Order: sequence, then structure tokens, then C-alpha cells
Amino acid sequence: MSQRNDCVFASSLGKGDHLHQQVLAAFPLCQMTEEDLIQNPQFCKLLATLSQHVDRTGLTQHLRRDLEKAERELHTQRLSWLRVESIHRLLREIIQENHFSKASSAQTGDATVPHFYSTLEQCLMVGQCVKRMDISADVSEPHSGILGLTAERVKRLMPSEQDVLQMKQKCPSELLQHLKKKSVAILTYYQPDWENESEGLRSVKLSKLPELLDGEKKKVKSLTEKNRENTTLLQRQTHTYLSELLMCMKILQSLVLELRLKAQKDLDRKKIEYFEGKCEIGLQKIRAEMLEVQLDTYTRDKIATHKKITEKLNADLKSSKMEKQEVESKLASFEIYGKDFEALAEEYSRLRQEIATKSWALKEFSTSNT
Repeated sequence: MSQRNDCVFASSLGKGDHLHQQVLAAFPLCQMTEEDLIQNPQFCKLLATLSQHVDRTGLTQHLRRDLEKAERELHTQRLSWLRVESIHRLLREIIQENHFSKASSAQTGDATVPHFYSTLEQCLMVGQCVKRMDISADVSEPHSGILGLTAERVKRLMPSEQDVLQMKQKCPSELLQHLKKKSVAILTYYQPDWENESEGLRSVKLSKLPELLDGEKKKVKSLTEKNRENTTLLQRQTHTYLSELLMCMKILQSLVLELRLKAQKDLDRKKIEYFEGKCEIGLQKIRAEMLEVQLDTYTRDKIATHKKITEKLNADLKSSKMEKQEVESKLASFEIYGKDFEALAEEYSRLRQEIATKSWALKEFSTSNT
């Protein structure tokens, strides 16, 4: 049976977003958002279940009935107190106005008017003194009151019964007249244009004044309630806005960090490329210098070798020339020998050919070196 009731109750709560909105509407005074309910589904179900037993203020039905009963009793007591307090304040205002307008009794010619005010003032004074006296609730305890006075002794200062009776008879008319003056003042303040209207029309409008004031009061109450709801909605929207703003700030921080890391990565890559290029240029310079040194060394060796070969060829050429001269001198000295001269001529030709061959080799070697 209980499981069937739970199923029926669970189906009546709603699902998803509808359940969240129902919980938020049931507890408007709680600072909750729909995101909080989504993150805590069990707590959301608990609040939904609780909303079936309490009202928007968190009171159960039994407590709500007791509270309404206490409020009605308080309202009744308050009305009674306000009625008495209003009459008392009106009487005090009547006495104050009498103090500020001493000539009123002379203008009306009513000799009982000053006596009425003095009797009223004396009664109010005695009543106020009795009210403020600290009378003990336990009559068995001795209590002397303020300065040894008692309520009975203070009440002896009341006017005579006849004066009090006359004052009570005249009091309603005075109250009515004073209330009428206050109503006219309120009406004039509420609608200044009605001040110059006739007495009859003013009386008609005075009769409608409570309805007008009640309408204004209801309007003010409605605006106050609307303002309270708007304040609650504004607080909720502010909370949601701040939550979204914090989330956006976190996303922005993550994006900034990611872009900073990406930019740092690109910067490091460019630095590496720059240093690689710089190192490559340095290596090329070193290679060029080494190549230049090697070339200078090779050139110097080549020149030295060429010089040595040239010197050797020059020496060979010089020796060949000397041999030629020797052969020529021998030919000149041995021309007389006849056939032996031919052998010398052939030797001479061989030497000349050898000299020509070495001269050509020396010339080619010099040309290749240049």
C-alpha cells in the first residue's frame, strides 16, 4: 500500500525541469538555483516531497492554522487597542487645540465649553497617572505606589460625577466635529482641488474617502509585494549572473593559459630556428675559414712545388745548353774526322731534340700553373 502511494506521489511531483521549477517556486526564500538542484538530485526530491507538507514560508498546515488563529486574535486585540488609543489621542488633540485657541468659547458664547475641556483634561490626566502607576498584581503584598500614592487616592482627584456625566454627553459631538475637521484636512491634502467645493459635495467625497484610502493602501501593499518579489527575483538573477560570470572567468583563464602556452611554444620554436640559423652561419664561416686556410696551404705548397720543378728544369736546361756547347765545340774540333762526324751529328741531333722536349714540358707546366 505504501509503495503504491509513493508511486502515485512520485508521479504527481513532475520530472526534469518541471520538478526543478516546482521546487524553486515552493521555496522562494531559499537561495537556490536550478543548477544546485541538478547537482543534488536526492536533495531535490526531498524538497519536492517536503513541499507537499509545508507552505512557501516553511510552515506545516497545523502550524499555519495556529498562526492564523493567533494572528486573528492579535488583530482583534490590536483593533481594540487602536480604537481606545485613537480616541485617547483625539481627546488629547482636542485639549491641545483648546490651549491654542482660548477665544473659541467667547466666540460661541457657550460657557460650558471651557468647563468641558478642563473636565476632560483632568479625567485624562488622572487616567494616565493610574495607568502608569505600578500596581502589584498580588493584593496580599503591601505596596505603596509612587511617592506613597495608590490608585484609589489618585482616583479621588477625578471631577464630580455630574461634571463627568456632562463631559461624556458632550464628548461624542466634540469627537465627531474634530474627526470631521481632520477628515477635511486629509481630503484637502489628498485632493487639493476639493478645498473650494461646496459643503454637500465635500461631505459626499468624505464618505468615499475611506474607500479611496483603502484602495491606495491596497495599491501600496500590492506594489510592496511586487517589489519584494522583484527583489527576490533580482537576488536570484544576481546569483545566477555571478555564477555564470565566474564560469566565464574560469573559461577565459583557461583560454588565456592555453593561448599563452601556444604562443610560448611558437616563440620557443622561433628561438630554436633562430639559434639553428645562427649556428649554421657560424659553421659556414668556420668552414670557409678552414677552406681558405687549406687553399692557402695548398697554393703555397703548389707554388713551392712549381718553384722546385722550375728550378730543376732550369738546371736541366742549363746543363743541356752546356752539353750543347760542349758538343758544338767537339763538332768544331772533330769536323776533320769525316765519318766519325756523322756519329757526332746524330748525337747532336738527339741532344737538340731532348732539349726541345724539356723546353716544351717546362712551358706546359708553367702554363698549367698559371
